Amino acid sequence: MRTLVDSSGWIEFFAEGPLADRYASYLRIPAQLVTPTIVLYEVYKRLKRERGEDLALFATEQIRATHIIPLTESLALLAADVSLEYGLAMADAVVYATSRDQDARLVTSDADFKNLPAVEYVR
Repeated sequence: MRTLVDSSGWIEFFAEGPLADRYASYLRIPAQLVTPTIVLYEVYKRLKRERGEDLALFATEQIRATHIIPLTESLALLAADVSLEYGLAMADAVVYATSRDQDARLVTSDADFKNLPAVEYVR
């Protein structure tokens, strides 16, 4: 099964947070990971703001080794549907829709996803 690590996981890993080792186990094989472009945006923005451009650029290079999934018209419509169904904000809806579209489990520490199907919540 493919895996989609949400922005919270990538940020935790690159910022060396308390859950970094747990996320490292999901990130070992980039070929098995899918990443929506919105995650690339969120990780770059947050790391650049909080840790500097060098780390942000390093992180995005690592993320680019995964299968990057662009926001297509059909994915945008699926994201709108899951937003309505689960009450998710736009970026979260795109992430969750991508995981469903790619038949991937979503690994995250974002509480907005906690009780959704096919989500592995990391505490």
